Amino acid sequence: MQRPMWIEAASFAARRHRHGVRKDGRTPYVAHVFRVAMTVRDVFGCDDPTALVAALLHDTIEDTETDFDEIEEHFGRAAAECVSALTKNAAMPEPEREADYDRRLAAGPWQARIVKLADAHDNFIDASSGNKVALDRVRGRCERTIALARADAHDHPEVAWAIEGLLQLIAGD
Repeated sequence: MQRPMWIEAASFAARRHRHGVRKDGRTPYVAHVFRVAMTVRDVFGCDDPTALVAALLHDTIEDTETDFDEIEEHFGRAAAECVSALTKNAAMPEPEREADYDRRLAAGPWQARIVKLADAHDNFIDASSGNKVALDRVRGRCERTIALARADAHDHPEVAWAIEGLLQLIAGD
C-alpha cells in the first residue's frame, strides 16, 4: 500500500524547519505548518492531496534552503507550483513584494488559496493573544486573502467553507 504524499511532506517539512521557532521564541516553527495542514483538512474539510502537501510545505522555499526544483522532484509539479505561489520574493521592497505576492497567489492554483486561508486562520489565532496593532495587521491580511479566494468558492465548496470560517473567526475576536 502506498503512503499518502502528505506523510512524506510532513517529514520533509519537519526536517527543513527543525531549527526554526515561531515569533514567541518557544514554539517550533513546524507546529505552524502542521496546524495549517490540519486546518485545511479538518476545519475546512479539504482532503485534496495537493492542498495538503502544499500546506505542509508552504513556507519551505521562503524560510529554508529548499527551492522549487527540490519540491518538484519530491512532490511533483502541482505541489511545487502551489508552494511557489505561496512564497514571497524577499528581494523586492515590501510594497512591491506584497503586490507581486497577491498577483501570483491569484493566478496560482486554487489549492494555494485554500492553504493561504488556513495560514491566515492560524496566524490570526496566534495574533489573538498579542497586541491590538498586530491583530489588526493580521486581520487585514485575512481580508486580503478572503478577497483573493472568493472566485474559487463557486467551484470548490471547501473554499466557500474556509472563507466563511475565517470571516467568523476575525469577526468574533
